Amino acid sequence: LQTRLQAGKGYGNTLKCFLTVYRNESVTGFFKGMSFPMATMGIISSVVFGVFSNTQRFLCQLRHGDAAVAPSLTDTTVASAVAGLVSVGVSTPVDLVKIRLQMQTQPYSKANVKLEPMAPGFSVYRGSMHCFRTILQKEGIVGIYRGTVAMLLRDVPGYCVYFIPYVMFCDWMTPEGCLSPSPFGVWLAGGVAGAISWGLCTPLDVVKSRLQADGVYLNQYKGTLDCIMQSYQNEGLKVFFRGLMINTVRGFPTSAAMFLGYELSLKAMKRDQTETNP
Repeated sequence: LQTRLQAGKGYGNTLKCFLTVYRNESVTGFFKGMSFPMATMGIISSVVFGVFSNTQRFLCQLRHGDAAVAPSLTDTTVASAVAGLVSVGVSTPVDLVKIRLQMQTQPYSKANVKLEPMAPGFSVYRGSMHCFRTILQKEGIVGIYRGTVAMLLRDVPGYCVYFIPYVMFCDWMTPEGCLSPSPFGVWLAGGVAGAISWGLCTPLDVVKSRLQADGVYLNQYKGTLDCIMQSYQNEGLKVFFRGLMINTVRGFPTSAAMFLGYELSLKAMKRDQTETNP
């Protein structure tokens, strides 16, 4: 729904988008482009959390002489930005494939050119790998990384307002005398951080979605700035807030589960290490 609202035409509000997708594509329309993100989500999350935590430890060692010391706000901010920067290299092709698969049923119309979506039962792309290979063959490496600038503008500050609120909320919810918050505290802090991050990043998420959806049939945008200008001129400022509600609502459960899984996994590994090496 988020991609259709941000990059599609004629979907209106969230409810209308939901009903349109269901009416035209049935239940399967809500799961298009799912396989590639599912297969790579573990890798992307490992990269993001690994880069974040290791950068924090490196900065603490460099600035304070002890990797185990509590990181400062500056350390957390720099580590968050580095994590966002590195994640773009891994997640851009994944997002591109997902969005192309989701948007290939969207009619394209511009000036005197009008292309209808493929007939039912036939699509531009037959699946995730076919989509990836097709883009690579037709557009090369540059095509696979289409929308990178918009993703950088979204993810570098986005991860700052993702990890920093999480760390702050965890500190607030850690009881006196305890080293870490309860699992519920971690879950709540992660959910709130995710909702804040996705909500604030919606304008750049719209631009990123439009750039990556562009190219299923014809290329409409020359780059990030051109996409911003065309979108504003054609639809006004409100276009950059499309999908805000979905982004915010979705951000809570996904981030809550991710942070809780991360923290519980760390505790389990530390416990096993302690038992193995008493």
